[in-house]
Amino acid sequence: MREIVLDTETTGLDPYADHRLVEIGCIELINHMATGEHYHQYINPQRSMPKEAFDVHGLGDEFLAKQPVFAEVVDDFIKFIGDDSKLIIHNAAFDMKFLNAELGWLNKPLIAKDRAIDTVQMARKKFPGSPVSLDALCRRFKIDNSNRTLHGALLDSDLLALVYLELLGGRQHGLILDPNAQAQSDKDQAVRAGQSSKPFRAPRPHVAKPEEIAAHQAYISEKITDALWLKE
Repeated sequence: MREIVLDTETTGLDPYADHRLVEIGCIELINHMATGEHYHQYINPQRSMPKEAFDVHGLGDEFLAKQPVFAEVVDDFIKFIGDDSKLIIHNAAFDMKFLNAELGWLNKPLIAKDRAIDTVQMARKKFPGSPVSLDALCRRFKIDNSNRTLHGALLDSDLLALVYLELLGGRQHGLILDPNAQAQSDKDQAVRAGQSSKPFRAPRPHVAKPEEIAAHQAYISEKITDALWLKE
C-alpha cells in the first residue's frame, strides 16, 4: 500500500482571493514504512508575500522570485503522488483546496477528495476536546520537533509521518524491517509505560538533508534580521 504524506505552504488562506502555493513537501510510505523517496519544491507565487504568511513560514519575495512557477513543476508533482495513492494531510481541506485550484487553473485533473486522509480528523476522534495542531500532537507523542521554529512543507511532512503512525497505533502497526528498529521499538514502549525518562524519538521516515535545513534556516534568519532592522 502506497501513501503520500503531504504538506503545503501558501501566501494566505484562500486561493480564490489571489493566494497561491509557495512550497510543497511530500514523503512516500509503503505499508506505513518510509521508502526514502520524497518530493520537495518551492514555487514562485507571482505575487507579493503578506507579512502574516511570511511570519508563519519565512519565505519571502526575493527568494521565491527565483523559484519555478507551478506550471513548470506540476507534471513532476502529479507523477510523484500518482493516480490513487492516499494522501496523508493535516487539515486536508486547506491543502486540497489550494492544490486543486492550482491544478484547475492549468486544466489538469483534480485530486479526488476521497484520496485525502485528514490527520486532524483522526486526532479529534482519538483525543476529543484536546488540541490537535501538529505541534500539540508532537508533544503528546513526544516526537522531537525542535527544528520546527517556523513552518516548512518538507519538515512538517516529516513530522506528520511520525504523528500519523502514532495515530494508527504506534510503530508496531507497521512492518519493522531492521532488527535495530525492534530494539528501538522496545525502548519506545518502555517510555510510554513510564519506565524511562528519555523522550520518544522514532526513526525519522525522511530526514531533510542538513544542507537543506541549514539553507532554509539561514534564509529565514536573514529575513527576520532584516525585518527587525527596518522596524528600528
